[in-house]
Amino acid sequence: MTILDNITAYKLKEVAAKKEAIPTRLLEKFPLFAKETKSLAEALRISTTGIIAEHKRRSPSKSVINDKVLLPEVVSGYEKAGAKGISVLTDSNFFGGSLEDLLVAENTISIPILRKEFIIDPYQIYEAKAYGADAILLIAACLSAEELKQFSHLAKSLKLDVLLEVHNLEELQKSLLPNVDMIGVNNRNLKNFKVNIEISKKLSKEIPSDFVKISESGISDVETIKELRTYGFEGFLIGENFMKTENPGETAKQFIEKLR
Repeated sequence: MTILDNITAYKLKEVAAKKEAIPTRLLEKFPLFAKETKSLAEALRISTTGIIAEHKRRSPSKSVINDKVLLPEVVSGYEKAGAKGISVLTDSNFFGGSLEDLLVAENTISIPILRKEFIIDPYQIYEAKAYGADAILLIAACLSAEELKQFSHLAKSLKLDVLLEVHNLEELQKSLLPNVDMIGVNNRNLKNFKVNIEISKKLSKEIPSDFVKISESGISDVETIKELRTYGFEGFLIGENFMKTENPGETAKQFIEKLR
């Protein structure tokens, strides 16, 4: 089994247990379920930098990245640095995150928040709304074409922006849906976690201009972003490059200043 297979198999069990503990009807009663969401896609369209800064404690490929800095310090630092959106990993088993991280982030910052999660069930979309997310991630490698269609429709009905992540042309072709706001090209192969920035360049010409193009993973220098902009990318999701330092917010600030 690949890493992605292992994660997906775990998620099926995890979500089944969560449904028993907190049914959807209870999630709909959470105070944040009624909050007005902020559009990540629009924030990126009008941005001159396009940075989505990510909070990530660890990963299957790197083990512990940074579990010392507190989340409020990280996300507030990112916002002050000029990030246009914050990505919060909520998977606990593989990435050391939690839904509580979403709550803390929502209470700390005022820019759009993306729930970074391996979504395999509509329940997780209701969760995202209930815990304060403004946008969700759907991963084409995890979902069928019909699931992508249904899940993106549900998200839009809940006023959540949709970032649909692809890694190859086959995944992209099933992802060009009317309820998708952003297409993210993951330069990291989720089956073996190897990174190749050329994937973004290769797929860029296949993404229609009505989608916000986002390049994800493996971005560690300003020159890469400047080059990717020439391919039409407006958003850049960066996590490890910031999180591996002692002060992720300050690192993000120095990085973003070079883009201006």
